[in-house]
Amino acid sequence: MSDKVVLTDEDIRRVLTRIAHEIVERNHGCDSIVFIGLHTRGVPLAKRIASNIKGFEKADIPIGALDISLYRDDVSSLTEQPAVRPTIIPTDVSGKCVILVDDVLYTGRSIRAAMDAVIDFGRPRSIQLAVLVDRGHRELPIRADYVGKNMPTSNHEEVEVRLKETDGRDEVAIVKAMGERQPTAR
Repeated sequence: MSDKVVLTDEDIRRVLTRIAHEIVERNHGCDSIVFIGLHTRGVPLAKRIASNIKGFEKADIPIGALDISLYRDDVSSLTEQPAVRPTIIPTDVSGKCVILVDDVLYTGRSIRAAMDAVIDFGRPRSIQLAVLVDRGHRELPIRADYVGKNMPTSNHEEVEVRLKETDGRDEVAIVKAMGERQPTAR
């Protein structure tokens, strides 16, 4: 496989700062916002966005972590059952603006599962979506409210997000899969 780095650590820092400002502007402040990051890389991204907001708004935004493994629409067809990670919802989501945070938006199926999971915890006033990368190829009518970078890709490519918290470095790369290997769905 060959990697093509499309976002560097500095690029990621810039887009997360921009997304933080967009969230505050669109929501007229941050009083009723709750961030919920999707495991694995959405969680550190949510923490970084919240940290940026704290830097310029002096507001602490609740941050949760969501495991969507059991909400996937393909869970019954998997040969191995998914490893379930902890879901932590730090506050009641009823009446709040929940902002789901994920690394890559692809087919939209993960976000549909995440919305189902969030609604099991209460009835949010709204659910918004922030993603670092939107690579297209939607299978469901899902659209991100905040996008770090739109990155059109082919179905024969994968987008790999690498973060310091999980991978030791910050970058986003397009990986061209060799042979008949199918891309990982997100």
